[in-house]
Amino acid sequence: MTGTVGPGADSMALLQPFPQPGRLVQLAYRQLDLATSRQQDHLLPLHDLANLQRPWDPATCQTLQLRREVWSWLEAVVPWLNHEHVWNVADVIPPCWPQHPHLVHEIAVLADQRYRAGQALSSDPLEEWHRHSLPEFTERMRTRLRNHCQEDHQSWPAKGRYSRHVGEATRRRRMDVYAGDVRALKSTDDQNQSPRLGPVDLETGEIKQP
Repeated sequence: MTGTVGPGADSMALLQPFPQPGRLVQLAYRQLDLATSRQQDHLLPLHDLANLQRPWDPATCQTLQLRREVWSWLEAVVPWLNHEHVWNVADVIPPCWPQHPHLVHEIAVLADQRYRAGQALSSDPLEEWHRHSLPEFTERMRTRLRNHCQEDHQSWPAKGRYSRHVGEATRRRRMDVYAGDVRALKSTDDQNQSPRLGPVDLETGEIKQP
C-alpha cells in the first residue's frame, strides 16, 4: 500500500495516526509524569514542581524551543481533528484558530487528553475522549464562534467591552468597591472581636483573663 499519508492527501490509508509531539514536549511530559509519581521529589524542590511547564497550558511553556514545539504540535493536531472527526462543516475548527485564545486553550487540552488516551493500555480513556471531551469541545466552539470566521477571520466582537473593562476609569471604580468591602469587613471584625484569652492553668484547666 503506497501513497502520501496526511490529512487531505490522496492516500490509500483510511485512518491517519494522531500527531505525536516533538522531543521537548515529550520531555516535558516525562518530567510531569515523574513529578506525579513522586519519583522526582529528590531532584526538584517542591516550589519548582509548581513551575514545571505543561504542554496542555501553552502559557506555562516559557522556554522558546518548547513553546515553538507546542505550536508545531497543535498545528498538526488541528488538521488531524478536522480530517478524522469532522463531517458537518459547522464543526470544522477554523484556520484562524490561533487568533482565538479561547480555542487555543481548549485545543491544547484536547490534544493533551487525546495524547494521554493514546498512551493508555486500555481503550477506556479513548472512549472517554470520544464520548465527552471531543463533542463537548465541538459544542462549545460552535456556541462561541457562531457564524463568525466562516469565510475568513473576523475581528473580536467583544473587543470594545473588554477595552472598557480594563480601562482606567472602570478599573478604578472596581478598586473603590473592593476597598469599601474590605473596610466594611474590618469594621464588622472590630465589633465582633472576641475577648483575648490569657494563659491556661495546666493544673486546673482554668483560662486566665489577661
